[in-house]
This record gives sequence, C-alpha cells and structure tokens, in this order.
Amino acid sequence: MKFTIYCFPPKKNSYSRMERLGKSLKTNVIIMKSRVTRYAVYGVLIAITAMVVATLLNCYLEFREVSLTTILNVQKKNTALWILDCMPFIFAFWGQYVSSIMAYEASTLVIDQTNELRNQTVALEYQAMHDATHDHLTDLPNRILLRDRLEQAIHAALREKQQLALFILDLDHFKEVNDTLGHYSGDLLLKHVAMRLKGIVRGSDTLSRLGGDEFAILLPIIKESNDVFIVLKKIQNAFLSPFVIESLKIEVQASIGVAIYPDHGRDFDTIMQRADVAMYAAKQNQQSYTVFSSDLDKHSPHRLTLTGELRHAIENDALLVYYQPKIDIGTNTVTGVEALVRWQHPQHGFMSPDEFIPLAERTGLIKPLSLWVMKRAIEQTVQWHAANLKLGIAINLSPSTLLDPELPDFISGFLAANNLPAHYITFEITEGSIIKDPDRALEILTRLDELGIRISIDDFGTGYSSLAYLKKMPASEVKIDKSFVLDMLVDENDRAIVQATIDLAHNLGMKVVAEGVEGKETAQRLKELGCDVLQGYYFSRPLAPKNLLEWHNTHTKA
Repeated sequence: MKFTIYCFPPKKNSYSRMERLGKSLKTNVIIMKSRVTRYAVYGVLIAITAMVVATLLNCYLEFREVSLTTILNVQKKNTALWILDCMPFIFAFWGQYVSSIMAYEASTLVIDQTNELRNQTVALEYQAMHDATHDHLTDLPNRILLRDRLEQAIHAALREKQQLALFILDLDHFKEVNDTLGHYSGDLLLKHVAMRLKGIVRGSDTLSRLGGDEFAILLPIIKESNDVFIVLKKIQNAFLSPFVIESLKIEVQASIGVAIYPDHGRDFDTIMQRADVAMYAAKQNQQSYTVFSSDLDKHSPHRLTLTGELRHAIENDALLVYYQPKIDIGTNTVTGVEALVRWQHPQHGFMSPDEFIPLAERTGLIKPLSLWVMKRAIEQTVQWHAANLKLGIAINLSPSTLLDPELPDFISGFLAANNLPAHYITFEITEGSIIKDPDRALEILTRLDELGIRISIDDFGTGYSSLAYLKKMPASEVKIDKSFVLDMLVDENDRAIVQATIDLAHNLGMKVVAEGVEGKETAQRLKELGCDVLQGYYFSRPLAPKNLLEWHNTHTKA
C-alpha cells in the first residue's frame, strides 16, 4: 500500500494570526509582571515611610528632640509603632500573595492561549492541505489528489491483477453559457453538475474537477468491461434533465472519454492522456462518449499543434477570405457575395473549413476567427466600392458571436470607421444559434436590424426552429440548405421541402436564396419554384478577391 503525506506550509494569513497571538501572549505576561512588582514595591515604600514619619513625630512630641536614643525609647514604649514596624512585612507578604494569584492567572492565560494557538495551527494546516488537494468552487478533489489516488489504484490493480477505468468529461458548449449568462451563472452550473455527478459515484470512486468545465471519474476496480458502460449510462442519465440556473432551464450535455488500465496505459500520465484523447474524439465526432483505441492516438499531437497554429494564423493575418457570388435568378446579375474563410497551411496545404472550423468552436477560437473574417470582408467591400463594384457581402456569424451583447456596438463602430453603409452587410445565422437563447438572439438581431444590417437565416430547415420565433425575427432572407437542393430533382420529399420553404418565406415577406446549386437543371427548377437568388458551383466556386473581379467582368459581359 502506498501512502502519500502532504506537508504544506500554512498560508501567509495564518502566519500573521499566529504572530498576533504570540505578541498578545508576551504582552499579557509583561503586564502581569509589571503589576506584581509595582504593587509590592508600593506597599513596602508606603509602610517604611509611615513607620519613619510616625517614629520621628513621636520623638519630637515626647522628647523635643530626635536622636538615636529617643528613637529607641519611643520604639520601646509606643505599641502603635510596633504595628507600623510590621507593615513592611505585611505589605511584602501581600505583594507575594498578589504575585502568586497573578502568576496563576498568567499561567492559566498562557495555557488557554497556547491551546487556542495549537488548535488554530492544526485547523490552518488542515485547511491548507485541503485547499491544495481540492477544487475551491465545487470542493471536489483536484488534479493533484486524483493523481495520487489513480497511482494508488494502479499499484493495487497491478497487485490484484484487476482493471480500473478513468472517465474524463467535458461539458459541450460551456463557453457559450459563460459568454451569454456570465461567469457567475457558469460557476453555478458547474456546482450543479458536480452535485449530480456525486450522486452516481460509489464511495470507493473518485469524482474530480480537473479545471474549467472538465471533470474526471476514477473507478479503482472494474470486474469486467461492461461495468464501464453501466457507468456511462448513469452519467448520460445525469444530464437528461435541464439545469435550472436563476430561473433559466439550460440543456447541457457532456462528451466523455474513457481509458482502461492496463489495456490503454500502465501509468498516470498515459491513462490521463488517452482518456483525454478519447474525450476530444467524442466531442469532434459529436458522440456522447468514446472508449480509447490506438487509432485515436495519432490525431492528438496534430490537434494540439493545429490549435496553436490556428491561433497564430488569426493573430498574424495568415488566413484567407474567399468570396462566392450570389446570382439574382430573374436578372442573372450578381447581387452580392458570401465571405468564406480559407486556410493555406504551410505544412498541410489548403485546408477545408470543415477541418478547422469545428476545432475553433471547441477551443474558443471561433469568436476571434469570426471577428477577423468580419473585418477583412468589410475592408474588401470598401475596396470594391472604391472601384465602382457595389457588391453586398454576407458574413456567417457563429452562435457565440451572435449572442455577444457587444456585437452591435462593435459593428457600428467598424462600419463608421470604414464609411460603409450598413445595408451592404448581411449576417447569416443558423437556426441552431437562434434556439440556444431565443430572447437574447432576438434582442441582438433587433439591434443589428436597427443599424440597417440585413439578417439571413442560413441552413433553413435543419435547425428545428420554432415558427413563432421565425416570424419575430427581423430577417429579410432565408437560405435553403444545400442538403435539400442537391437531391431535389430525384427526391420528391426534398422538392416538397424546397417548395414549402419558398412559399413560407415569401408569405413572410422574405427573399429566398438556394445554396448548393451545381447544375443547370437544378437552377431552372428553382427558378420555376420562385426562388429569388442562387448560389453554388454551377455559377462559381468561392474565389480570391482578384479572381472574383475577373469572373465578375466576364459574367457581366456574358
């Protein structure tokens, strides 16, 4: 059995408290000593003074002179002087008595304060040890204590030839809760999650908070692999009911990664790393859980490296913005373009947005990425306008960016700085970003609409949004998702959905854009159904700014 003893120095404030107690103790002792000495000396001096004065006065009154002989005679004859002669001894005894009482009180005080000091020291040491091994927000074991318990469990499993399992959980879209409701609500949510997870673990298990929105569960003994799936089911059940935070119901799910000893590792670092890899694989694949396999490990270094490189690319303008034309089907003219981010990676070459956009969403880079695209697209639009190419531009907004209350002010200031009228900008938002927080989304979209910015609902039909919210949205455009457009010629259901969407949007006073148009027949069919604007490879792929100018000139002549 391995034991680990933690020795932690008391905190700075504990030292100051003990210092104050020590100074107080010394001060009390000094006061006691000074009082004893002062009263004893006072008593003796008073007694001696009284004795001398009385003797001299009696000598003078009786013999009219003061000498040694008269003093001795007075002392022999006067009984009252005998009493005065005893006074120094009486006062000395009184001083000794008082000193004994005060010494006893001082010793009692010393003992009491020593006991208090000892108790406080023990409590401070325990608190320091607890703080060093537990999370301050949820009071769960932290990574330090988890490491110790996992290492002990590994030794026990090795000795008993048993298996153990480590689960790592990461809350999905937790950053959006912080961005939307604030960090206080985010902390409340973490506490609620911790309480629910406590209810599903056994006494022998360890529930730990690793930091942020990441938790870990250690099962020190599992008899068979099926035990892992039983616990996984319990964890999933814990997230079925919404969390109530300040009267708001918040749906939260978790991505779970699992690593098993000894199959996936034989030491703390390996098991932790592989459980973490499995968790990120679950998040990336939008699965509720993933058990580690050797196929996953090769992607971990690439993912970590790519995150840092993407951050660097955003900060150093190393990304590109391409533009895909949007064609008015009635006049065959270009009504605008959609801005699409691209990444020409130095080592991996051209990277599709499908490769790095999900990474940005998971790592919190989606907001700075969205703002970067927004700035570059607006600057490019200003350049086109200066060249007499009056194109509008559509920019995709991520859910976290849309729900940022500072967005309208930022856009207003940036448009003013570039002297660009707001009606040239269209923000494309998905239904999913609306339903995350409909009221806040409606408020921010209304503010953007009041600035003159156009709103387009992207990927319409895939987000299961409420029609009640749809009619409230200040949207001027609906984009039919390409998943319905691609097969509409061969699939009656897709064609019916496209037709219904066009009719619904027109009845609500909105234009309809169909994306994913890849053939002449599809374009013609959409025109017959009454679609307003088309976008897709049939007309043009996304183009660099220079190539878009060349394409536009050619298309205009045609």
